[in-house]
Parts: sequence; C-alpha cells; structure tokens
Amino acid sequence: MFSEPLFARQLSFNEKLGALNWPFLALVTAVSGIGVAALYSVSGGSFDPWAERQIYRFCFGMALLLMVALTDITVWMRAAFPLYVAALLMLIAVPVIGLETGGAKRWLGYGEWSFQPAELMKIALVLALARYYHWLGPRRISNPIALLMPLAMIAGPVALVIAQPDLGTAVLFAVVGVGLLFLAGVNWFYFLAGLIGVLSAIPFLWQRLHDYQKARILTFVDPDRDPLGAGYHILQSKIALGAGGVSGKGFMQGTQSQLNFLPEKHTDFIFTMFAEEMGFIGAMSLLVLYLLMMLFILYMTMRSKSTFGRLLASGIGITLFVYIFINVAMVMGLVPVVGVPLPLVSYGGTSMLTVMFGLGLVLNVHLHRNWLMAERVPGAG
Repeated sequence: MFSEPLFARQLSFNEKLGALNWPFLALVTAVSGIGVAALYSVSGGSFDPWAERQIYRFCFGMALLLMVALTDITVWMRAAFPLYVAALLMLIAVPVIGLETGGAKRWLGYGEWSFQPAELMKIALVLALARYYHWLGPRRISNPIALLMPLAMIAGPVALVIAQPDLGTAVLFAVVGVGLLFLAGVNWFYFLAGLIGVLSAIPFLWQRLHDYQKARILTFVDPDRDPLGAGYHILQSKIALGAGGVSGKGFMQGTQSQLNFLPEKHTDFIFTMFAEEMGFIGAMSLLVLYLLMMLFILYMTMRSKSTFGRLLASGIGITLFVYIFINVAMVMGLVPVVGVPLPLVSYGGTSMLTVMFGLGLVLNVHLHRNWLMAERVPGAG
C-alpha cells in the first residue's frame, strides 16, 4: 500500500514565503551581481552584449527558483524519473538533430534559441538518484543487484556527453553520481573496486580521447610545450592572475581582458578576469561568498528529515561545488582546461537557469524539512 507523506500542518503560501531562507537568497543575488559587474567590465564598460542579457536571465532564474521552492515537494518526487528520462532522450537526440558549434554537438534548438540538455541532466540525475534511494530503503543500499540501476543511471549520461564530446561535463556527472552513492551509504568496498577499475582502464581511455582532449592534458602537465596553441589559454590566465597582485589593477583596468589577450573572458575564464581587476582580495571575497552558500546548503541538508530531501539537497550542493572547484582550479592550472562555467558569474543562459533551478530545489527541501515521507508516495512509482 502507498502511504501519504506525514506533516504536522500544510504551510500556506504566505507562510512558505516567510519561511524561505532569505539570507541564502541574498548571497545568491550578491554572487550574481558580481557576475553582472564582471560582464560589464569585459565588454568595455557596456551592458551590451553580455551584462544586460545576464540581468534578464537572473530575473527569470529568480522567478524559476521561487516557483520551484514553493512547489509541494512530492511534485518533485513524482517528476524525478520522468524528468530523467526526458533529459536522457534529449541527450540521445543531440547527435542526430543537435546544433554544432566549435566542432561539437551539445545544443538543441533552432536559430538563436538553444539549450544544452546536459545542463538539465545535472539536475535530473540528482533527482532520480535521490528518489531511487528514498524508495530503496536502508537495508538494500549495498545489495549488488540494487546497485545496478543507479550505476546505469550515471553511466548513460556520462557515455552520451563524452560522445558529444564534453569531457568536463562527463566528469561532473561521474563525481556527482559517485558522491550521492557514498552519501546514500553504499559500502566503501564498491568504491575501492571502482577506483581500481578506473585506474586499470586509463590506457584504454587515453586511446579513446580526442586529439584536442589529449592536448589539454599534456598542456596541463607542461603549458610551455605549445604556448601559442593548446597552452595559450592557461598561460594567459596565469599571467592575468599574477598581474592582479593583492589589490588588483582596478575595475575595468585589467590589461589581459581589456586588450583581448585572455580568451573566453566572459565564460570559462571570467574568474581570471575578475582576479586581475580585483586582485587576491577580490578573488578570495568571491570564494568566501561561495563558501557561505555551500555552508547554507549543508545546514539546510542536515535539517531535512527525509532521505529524498537530504540526498536531493546534498546532490545539488556537490554539483555546485564541482562547478566552482573545476573552474577555479582550471584557470589556475591545477586541472586540465575543460568547458565548465563559474556558477552565477559566467555568461550563459542554460547554466544560469540550471543553477537557479537546483538552488530552488534546495530551498524546497528546506521548506519541507519536517516532512516525514514514507518510502512510496501516491503516483511516485
């Protein structure tokens, strides 16, 4: 028999608004404001073409965040598997009808309107895994048969985005998926066996990489091997980071970005541009804001009384952390260059809306933290 979720009293709309974590929303707005200011700077002191669009996207994203947060949490439980299947079908459709840009097919759409299905999958994968382990129950978590389905749910998107090719997003899927398996309580033996398997497969995986992906890894080891080619991005990024010093060159005074030496300055390398202009102090201030966001997410995760809520919020937190870590480490030369944007700061519509959607789910978990959801809810499977 299916049983209804238990809750002392259903909150009204006004009570939900009052119960929202407003300091967390203020942090999100502050980080997004820094992104708009950075985009204004890289365009030479103009809101066109990037900053103005980013403002519109943030406003739309905030409306989406509030809508997601105020929706009944059981709606997201019921939508978890259908949303995952929809995202998977769109990933499958990308090689067939996708839009090609820069030699890669990663987008669906028509004309100027396009989006990346991989961004939607980042949320759908977390929802589906949280729903599965809520349904599974603690006694069967480490059962080998029960482990096949979540592994398949992770492997499918990883394989599809590698084929696009998009190695950075594939790594993100794998890290988030494995992280959720760990938080769900899967026996550590499986992680050890998986690590041994990955290390053993490295020679095979290396042969399967595209030439430009191999070049990125070799350039990571030695950026000076091709300073005007594959190593150009990271060398210019390091020059900009060093030029910023402690206090920076000042707003709109960064030579690497203003003179267009720094590539992808409005997307992947926007943190470098910001650090050159605002210096070590400004860069650390931005990272502190991100740290506060992560601490808020951890706080909201720990207060949830349901397995679904805890795994959902922690999965979004892991996704956000991986975004930030890979982007910042990439521009500092600590990891190979991959196409991962800086959340809420880099220019990009799909990325902005995906992050806001995910943060809305975290707030939804916080609002419904006292739900004592049974393992199965009506219509949830």
